Amino acid sequence: MKPIAVLFFLCTTHAWAATVSALLARGYTVMPQPQLVRLGASDFVFSREWRLDLSGVAPSDAAVQVLNEELARRFLLILANPKQASGTLRLVIDANSARVGEAQDRDRDILAQQAYKIDLSGNAVTIAANAPTGLYYGVVTFVQLLKPRDGALMLPEGQIEDWPDLQMRQIYWDDAHHLDRLDVLKQALRQAAFFKINGFAIKLEGHFQYQSAPALVEPQALSPAQLQELTDYGLRHHVQLIPYLDSPGHIAFILKHPEYARLREYPESNYELCATNPDSYKLLYGMFQDLLDANKGSNYFYLSTDEAYYIGLANNAQCQEAQRAKELGSVGKMLAEFVTKTAAYLHDRGRTVVFWGEYPLKPDDIAALPPYMVNGEVYGPQFDPVFRKHGIREMIYTSSEGEEKLFPDYFSLPASRRVHQDRPASPRVFDTFQKITFDSARKDADLMGMINAGWADMGLHPETFWLGYAAAGAAGWHPGSPDPAESMAAFYPLYYGNRVAGMGRVYQLMSTQAQFWSDSWDTAATKARKPIWGNSNGPFDPPRPARDQLIPLPPVPAADLSYHSEWAAQNARRLQLAAESLPENDELLGLLHDNLPRADLNPYNLEVFLSIARLCRQNLEMLRAIGRMDGLLRSAADAASKNQPKPALNSLDQALGQASAVRYSRNRVLADAIETWYRSWLPRVAEANGRRFLHELDDVKDHLPDRTADMSYLVYRELQLPFGDWVEQVRAVRNQYAQAHGLPLRNERFDWKDLNPVYRVAETPVE
Repeated sequence: MKPIAVLFFLCTTHAWAATVSALLARGYTVMPQPQLVRLGASDFVFSREWRLDLSGVAPSDAAVQVLNEELARRFLLILANPKQASGTLRLVIDANSARVGEAQDRDRDILAQQAYKIDLSGNAVTIAANAPTGLYYGVVTFVQLLKPRDGALMLPEGQIEDWPDLQMRQIYWDDAHHLDRLDVLKQALRQAAFFKINGFAIKLEGHFQYQSAPALVEPQALSPAQLQELTDYGLRHHVQLIPYLDSPGHIAFILKHPEYARLREYPESNYELCATNPDSYKLLYGMFQDLLDANKGSNYFYLSTDEAYYIGLANNAQCQEAQRAKELGSVGKMLAEFVTKTAAYLHDRGRTVVFWGEYPLKPDDIAALPPYMVNGEVYGPQFDPVFRKHGIREMIYTSSEGEEKLFPDYFSLPASRRVHQDRPASPRVFDTFQKITFDSARKDADLMGMINAGWADMGLHPETFWLGYAAAGAAGWHPGSPDPAESMAAFYPLYYGNRVAGMGRVYQLMSTQAQFWSDSWDTAATKARKPIWGNSNGPFDPPRPARDQLIPLPPVPAADLSYHSEWAAQNARRLQLAAESLPENDELLGLLHDNLPRADLNPYNLEVFLSIARLCRQNLEMLRAIGRMDGLLRSAADAASKNQPKPALNSLDQALGQASAVRYSRNRVLADAIETWYRSWLPRVAEANGRRFLHELDDVKDHLPDRTADMSYLVYRELQLPFGDWVEQVRAVRNQYAQAHGLPLRNERFDWKDLNPVYRVAETPVE
């Protein structure tokens, strides 16, 4: 073994990496960043001529499987195990072979099961761990380290010692509004394990076949056998598949059904369950048991008490919570009673219950909670020490997606590029790094993990979340290192392969294009949907109108084609910003097309990105088309004022043709998105498998994909525009003018809401 050069890099937990890591400085990308890295002076070649020595590790062990599969998938390399090997790759499981250094989590025995050590030299690499989980993590680190160079695979001489800062590094996977195909969910579990994420909380809502509540089951739903298959697959890769069920709030998917309307806290709202009705608990216990029976082997269960806004307030014939809250002393203690009753069922059946210990809980209410639970979110110095004193451990919560549409805010669109200055973005990876690394909970709470959520409330594709998931998991493993920018840069080759280029720019453009897609429209009250019943401040009296996005349309000309419009002046900034965004969309489409053949891994992800980039482009082109329509109506008015009826009608017909072109473009990109997304999703349909989808909106929360039963939610705001009425009014004016001048009429039907992607060519210009 060659001597290791003097140590020039030593990284310990919680230290901010001032520059780049030693590994990246040598051209190596690993995610999460290992805790301790000692590098020698030289690199060496790893090849198929190396021998694999399992040293007592079973050939069927998942670490061996992932080693062989990832070597083949990423590098087309199969270890030949020749008799005269050029080197030995040795896998070892032996107690006390890997140590645990400084860490936030006090459960050092659990951390030790995930720890590993790698010794690297020119003719021998040893990956040693105390337990199978640590060996698995050592193997994925080894695979990540391999660097193609001049047709060879290189490794650095040196030593890595690694262990997690927190025992649980979870992601939240939201299948409430769509259902991923079974093989896609397996791939997601495997991908999570590759980034050392070991908890996969899955929200299914009606996408699970509840035996105790068949009315809730939607057309596409996992069977109990399929959920158990996923659970077993995850456990093999050291990932806990964790059921996630809301209550008492966020359960419109239950309470919208007539069979369960009697369990509502307020009869007129499907948002929240009555916590004093014994039948509420019977329903939940049955659903709990259905999930437990199909999730054997997992240790956790998410009892999501998220945003229980109204608990303890109801006083009506159906639910008398207010009196019970008064008896207990507060609405927070009312929530604590609900949590105690529901969590006890799960705890008695061997599950560690994760809940959200939030509003309306106050510090004085915490003592009413059972201490065996885990709080899935930290709440600051007023709360965290109280949870800790009561024996409740906590997790740091972050998110990769919240209210964004189309794509997460990994990068921010500058205020100078926004139509609306009050819609700022928050850079997700940077914020996650800051929260996990520097939150006061590190001092005040008894931390045991972190969770990063990819909420699907706006209907985003989960492929857009992986950068956020991986970066959050990396910060949970090793807070403070590397810098978020390096973490993002490390993700791209690990996720897509080493041949991709410019992926940082791709993600920046995806972020800013999606933000402009949302920002370029206004927001106003709508009558297209039922009013909103209440919010976090309480019920509305009366319910308030829902709000939708809209865009102003030009006015309709007068009968003589005279046209008085301030549309161009009022929308000048909108049009200017759209014009500035088009070249960047060109650049984005070019980068995506260039990288598709370069992506040796996960090329489907880039196809999803392409579908989103095209949705963004369609919006830009639509805005410009509306601007052209306004200009054509001006031209028509000018020609009419000069008694030039044929040119006037030609301008009107061109304006109507722009409307048809907008509809065609919208339908084409929607069809392309559906085709792409359905390769990983089961179809969103109103009826399948002998089951019907009850399309009833949430009375409190506005979830964009709930607005339609199919995929047309991606263009929902366009469908709500009165474009069809506008076209018919313009056509009526056009025909009235044509008739007055003895010119041909146009009577073709224009259905703005027709999603059939067939282009209807405008009539030939008037001669």
